[in-house]
Amino acid sequence: MHESVSRRDFLKVAGGAAIAIGCRPAPKLDLPPDDPARLVVNVKPPRTKIATGITKLGLGEDFSDGFIYVPPGYTPSKPAALLVLLHGAGHTSEEWRPAPLDLLFGARNIVVLAPDSRGPTWDMMLEGFGPDVEFLNKALAATFSRVAIDQKRIGLGGFSDGASYALSLGLRNGDLFNGLIAFSPGFVSPGSFRGKPRIFISHGRQDSVLPIDMASREIVPALKKRGYDVSYVEFDGDHTIKRDIAGQAAAWLVENAKS
Repeated sequence: MHESVSRRDFLKVAGGAAIAIGCRPAPKLDLPPDDPARLVVNVKPPRTKIATGITKLGLGEDFSDGFIYVPPGYTPSKPAALLVLLHGAGHTSEEWRPAPLDLLFGARNIVVLAPDSRGPTWDMMLEGFGPDVEFLNKALAATFSRVAIDQKRIGLGGFSDGASYALSLGLRNGDLFNGLIAFSPGFVSPGSFRGKPRIFISHGRQDSVLPIDMASREIVPALKKRGYDVSYVEFDGDHTIKRDIAGQAAAWLVENAKS
């Protein structure tokens, strides 16, 4: 997994950034309408049907698109939970295909939206929020137009750079996302946050890419200090996602959603 220069620079201040989150004033609730990190889609009843299994998004080129996974038991009469999953740097949505989607998400009636980043990693790590936020707006709108989604069970998650992006973007859009899942994040970009989404974070104690002491062990206390409900799991292992912990996160998303 490669690191961009911008990502390396972020890692140098990861601990400071996390601490800054804990020391900043209370989140601002009124954001400017042109805030580049704001997602503007609304959950609406679907207009078209979609097959179960994996379907290409169809919004970009094959190398920069993504997919929607619909569980076998999905029916429009029973709105499903939605989990947006963001890949790591240097990867694409294909990173999620080897995962046992039916096992992790199917039994829990979770739809997965896995978009591709516009560049080698997510825009925040390169030149700031912009192209990926715009594409996510389109991808979410395309998902809502095809699948009946329970708006009380919408999550944003990711691995590595995708985890850092999920936390940073998700906290700015906590009025849309009820839960944020971060597998081995490196940092949270400070900013004006909205809402109070629940947060699930996991990290390997032997992580050689994003060392735990300068990442999650800084991020978690800072988020708790700001009043966020954080579930945190450490495990013996390197920079990876443990299948059992992924299953735990999926169950957490749907079983502990606010009514």
